[in-house]
Amino acid sequence: MIVDFYFVLLNAIIAINAQSFEYNTEVKSCVTKINTEGECVPYYLCQNGKIITDGSGLFDTRTVGCTDYFEECCEPDNQHTVEESLTVKRNATYEPVCGKRNSEGLLLESLTDSIQGESQYGEFPWMAALLEKQSISESFEKSYKCGGSLISKNVVLTAAHCVKGKNPEDIVVRFGEWDSEKDYELFKHADHDVDKIVMHEKFYAPAVHNDIALLFLTTDVKFAETIDTICMPSQDQPIDLTRCFATGWGKNKFGNDEDDKEHPSMPKILKKIELPTLHHDECQTKMRNTRLGRRFILHDSFMCAGGEEGIDTCKGDGGSPLVCPVAGEEDKYYQAGIVAWGIGCGGKDVPGIYVNVAKFAGWINEQIALNDFDSN
Repeated sequence: MIVDFYFVLLNAIIAINAQSFEYNTEVKSCVTKINTEGECVPYYLCQNGKIITDGSGLFDTRTVGCTDYFEECCEPDNQHTVEESLTVKRNATYEPVCGKRNSEGLLLESLTDSIQGESQYGEFPWMAALLEKQSISESFEKSYKCGGSLISKNVVLTAAHCVKGKNPEDIVVRFGEWDSEKDYELFKHADHDVDKIVMHEKFYAPAVHNDIALLFLTTDVKFAETIDTICMPSQDQPIDLTRCFATGWGKNKFGNDEDDKEHPSMPKILKKIELPTLHHDECQTKMRNTRLGRRFILHDSFMCAGGEEGIDTCKGDGGSPLVCPVAGEEDKYYQAGIVAWGIGCGGKDVPGIYVNVAKFAGWINEQIALNDFDSN
């Protein structure tokens, strides 16, 4: 679960000017924790009390001692000198394009050791986190509820079961998020309030048929390298039997013991899993081998992906997108599914069930037009 986390702007490390980010070259003296003379540097350039000069072993711990939030008091390594400062710039003239996957990540690929199942920073810029406002004493906390995807500058696609019974003012949508518990992302996330929630009129909660909803935002998002849209399929577009990606902050370890059920393992970094898609009839046959029984009929609003042991979406992934490659275009994707439900998680030959987005392409366009929102 995403805990409440507040990030601060990179002020002493990164000077913001015309959407560019530049590291501060000013040298500020300090006293280290072992009472030696040091310099205030970006937190990830200090390792074992020594300034890193070769880029290796970068980490994200924070300590007190310097006035700026993202600085740490660190003793210089006198064997090396810094010849020039590092400058990281955000593209001030970014041109949005739907479905562009940044497969190698953006900027932070060298700051973390990626492990299996973790996405790269900025890899899936359409990913949205739905946060629910909760009253705590006299203040509000924001806790993770579900996933979603940005489909236009002011519309988010998610599952109806995620927002059933919710008021627009209960939900905040966060874009540009990656690590839910750390704040070393160089580009700050963006939170947007919701103006209107539209659930499919034929959503049937007991069996989650037609499990689709749109969130209309109060303000347009500002497109950037880490915030962009996912492409939409055409109405009833056939699903190619290919391997697709599902993303989310849901449970990523599966087990049957009671402790696992009561305290599920939720990832801090946005996870990605690669899954095969299945024919509707094949999926129905596999689901009939579960507790659903031999008479189970898979509703035509669903599609299926997965069935490989230990690889699955799970609790907390509801509403998150399943995206498939656009044929003939490198690193370009369209949204084929929305995480809906499953029988357990990660079982062999038990696929996950997703909303078939292509079945609702016409409904999506109709709702955007009816609500007078710009679909570009």
